[in-house]
Amino acid sequence: MNTEFDSDPAAAEPPPPPTTPCTVVWSQGRAFVLEETHGRTSWVGFDHRGRPQSLSASDLQRRGWSRHR
Repeated sequence: MNTEFDSDPAAAEPPPPPTTPCTVVWSQGRAFVLEETHGRTSWVGFDHRGRPQSLSASDLQRRGWSRHR
């Protein structure tokens, strides 16, 4: 039995989000846009109450994201 590789696709780490500015992705049903300010990038969108929300790439990756709604 070979236990060197995990064969469960659900256990695979999700891919990192794109790095091109102005890219739009979806996370938890909400759109986020990659913005660059003062040399730093962040994913900007709104939370479930309509308040502005800024996420790092690692935060977005943890929450899960998609290019499609």
